[in-house]
Parts: sequence; structure tokens; C-alpha cells
Amino acid sequence: MFPLVYEINTRIWLKKLSAIHNKTITLANVPEEEFDFFSKSGFDMVWLMGVWQPSHYSRAIATSHPCLRTSFLEHLETVHPDDIASSPYSIPSYTVSESLGGEVQLKQFREKLNSIGIKLMLDFVPNHLALDNEWLPEHPEFFIPVSLDELRHDPESGFEYARGQYLAYGKDPYFPPWTDTLQLNYASKATQRMMTDNLLKISKLCDGVRCDMAMLILKSVFNKTWSSLSGSMQNEFWSEAIATVKQQSHDFLFLAESYWSKEWELQEQGFDYAYDKPFYDFITSAPVNTEKLAGHLGGEWGYQKKLCRFIENHDEPRAAGKIGLNNKAAAMVLFASPGMHLLHQDQMEGFRQKIPVQLVRQAPETEDRTLAALYKKLFVLQKKEIFQEGAIERLDLNVANHSHCLGFHRFTSGEHAFILANFSATGIALEFRHPAIEGITIDMLHILSTTTENKSSGIHGAEHSIRVHLSPHEGVVITFRNAQ
Repeated sequence: MFPLVYEINTRIWLKKLSAIHNKTITLANVPEEEFDFFSKSGFDMVWLMGVWQPSHYSRAIATSHPCLRTSFLEHLETVHPDDIASSPYSIPSYTVSESLGGEVQLKQFREKLNSIGIKLMLDFVPNHLALDNEWLPEHPEFFIPVSLDELRHDPESGFEYARGQYLAYGKDPYFPPWTDTLQLNYASKATQRMMTDNLLKISKLCDGVRCDMAMLILKSVFNKTWSSLSGSMQNEFWSEAIATVKQQSHDFLFLAESYWSKEWELQEQGFDYAYDKPFYDFITSAPVNTEKLAGHLGGEWGYQKKLCRFIENHDEPRAAGKIGLNNKAAAMVLFASPGMHLLHQDQMEGFRQKIPVQLVRQAPETEDRTLAALYKKLFVLQKKEIFQEGAIERLDLNVANHSHCLGFHRFTSGEHAFILANFSATGIALEFRHPAIEGITIDMLHILSTTTENKSSGIHGAEHSIRVHLSPHEGVVITFRNAQ
């Protein structure tokens, strides 16, 4: 079954609940209505983002960083010191933050989730650790050294952890370094053992991990980025670490944050799912790249079924703001596509302001109730057998301006679903033909539209074909069972 995952910014969520209920809310006393929401929505997994003990160094850097301050002020009119925390991806140790309730309360929260059939996901950050991490004092060899000469050429490349001794900041090779982190040295077997031990520790606290920037420690990527400083990584970390954890917890789930078209390679390393960044890029582009999106959705099934699809998460702009008028149609395409589906906190309410991960206070926004109502229907859609198990194929649409339209077909032996989306600013009349339509009458169709409650009048049947008029930015799902 393709899981439906709900991502929560834990620090902001608990703070917001505390304000609503006028008392301190931690993981032990989350109100019952929150669990009711998880259950009624049909979420299979809740991802608590940001549960680990905060880094003092990271918070100090976040407080003084001018560019970060600009991003904070873009979200909040005024920013107070208490609004700023460390990055949840600058981790000093894999210890649950006491301010959230600590390990005991996290286990209680997990037990509550599990009792209603929902699993818990937490973060694992494999590429780097905070400057004040617990391993550095005794094991500087876990990190990558930088010489003084190298530091003179690139002053932003490293951190002086002891007099005359320097270590490299963590980084993505295409961006400036994360100056509140130290890069882990995966050329060292000792480093790999230490991080595998952390995974084993985390696996006792939850049911799955979302692995931050997982492609950075593929052997090919790590060696290209770091081998001149660290020596070469001789073996793949992921395949060995994932196998070790799954020996202990067979059903433990691994989700890879993945970029640069590394999804298949990470799946081959043992990941259950990997981020589908191409899907995100194609469907959020302006105009929507329907040709590439259709081609991508036609990929090999073994690859498709292990992708994690989303139109928003904590790293990306809010979908309601970025996609705008195409938001509802994009959401429909998302949930009608195979793979894991990731929903971000406040996405279904149509919030538009992206929250910097170092903030623990959220700007108030107005909820879009019509969007929330659509999402509830899409959650039901996602659970249907045809969208969980059905194969997928592209539809050839007979429409003049097909570049703004997307059509695909999901099907099992007994049921069919045709998914159509118009990403243009004008209405479009289209027609498609398919053998499955033979013997089907209009009254046999179940229709879900993103713009109207009654779409039947806009759909007409003919021999082996269906004609549809799509309003601007409308998505439609047409389902039916085989004619008897």
C-alpha cells in the first residue's frame, strides 16, 4: 500500500497547540482531536520534523546571520529572540528534545499513533552534525580536516575546533556550506559504524526515517566532493546500514530526500521510497511542463511505486503561493499518481507563507476551507484500490492546445480511472478514446472535479470516446467499473 504521510513542524505545532489550549502541550498530552484528525484523514504515517535536542551553536548562528534574519522578517513582522531556534538539521546528538517531552513522551506519542494504526517517522541527518555535537571532543577523526592553507583560500570552508586544527563545514557541492555543521567523513569505517549505530538507536523510537540529503553520501557523490581531503569512500554506506537496521526491524521504512536524478540509485541501495523531485519540478513550473510530466509518469513501474511525491514540504515554497490557480488540479494529479504521498502541515488549508526552519513561531494565515474540503476527498481517492494498485498509462488527448493539458489512465482488471487536468487560463474542450469505454454510459461514471460539485453536464459519451469540457485550472477524475 502506498503510504500517505503527514509532515509536522513539531516545535511550531506544539507551541500553537499550547496557545490554543492555554497550557503547555508536549508530546505526552497532545489533544485527542489531533489524533482524530490524523485518523479521519487516513494518514498512514506522521513525520515529526525537528524532535532532536537543539544545538546551542546553531541557534547562535541563526540569531546573528543577516540573510536568515531577512528570511525571518519576510515571515514575521517582528522577530524576538525567543522566536529563533537552531536548525532542526544541525544535530548535536540523537536525543529527543526535553522541551518537547523527551524520549519517554515521544514513546508515548508513538504508542498512541500505533494504537490507531498510524506509524511515526523521524529525521536522520547523515551528511553532517552540529558544531557542538557530542562526538567531536573525543573523535575529531569522524570529520573531514581542512588545512590552514586551504582555509586561507576559502575562509568559509571550515571551523577551528581547536588551536590550529580545522574541520570542514557540511555542504552540498552546489551551494555554500552550512556553517552551523561539520561534514562527516564517510571514507572512515569508524564514521560509518557510528552513524549506523545512530540509525539503530533511532529505529527503536519510531517506525521510519526521512534521510536528509541522502544522495550526498552515495559513494560517487561523496568521493567527487571530498576525496581530496578525506581519502576515498570504499563502500556504499546506505546498502549496509539499511540492511543492518532491517535485520533488527524488518518493516522499518527508509525515505530518501533525493535530488539530481538519484532516486533510482537510492532505491537500489535499499530505500523504500525516494523523493520525486522531477515530478515536483514539472508540476510546479510556470507553465506546467505537461509533456515531461506525462513522460515521467510513464516510467517503469518498479521505479514509480517507490517514489515519494509532493507539491510542498518544509524545504519548498508553499504550493498555494507557488502554483497559485493550478494548485487544486496539481493536488488531484498528485494523489491520483502512484507512490508515497507527502502532505505538509497547513498545505490543505492553503497557507502561503513558507516558514524558515529556524523559526518556532508562525505568522497567522486564513484557512481556505474549499481547498481543505477538496483534500479530504483526495485522501479518500488515494485509498481506493485502483490508485493503490492500478497500472498507469498516458492518454492521447484530442485537443488543440494539448501543451496545457495532462491526461493519464489508472486501471486494474475490473476498474478504470481517467485523470484529466487543464493547467491553462482558458477552458478547453477535449476528447479521448479508449477501448475500456465500450459499453459505458454516462450514468456509470463517478466524477470528481476540483471546481464543481456537478460535472456530469460537462461530460458526453460517444462510441469508444468521452468528450469533456474543462474549466480553467480544473482537474477531473472519472472512474468506472467494466461494463458487464
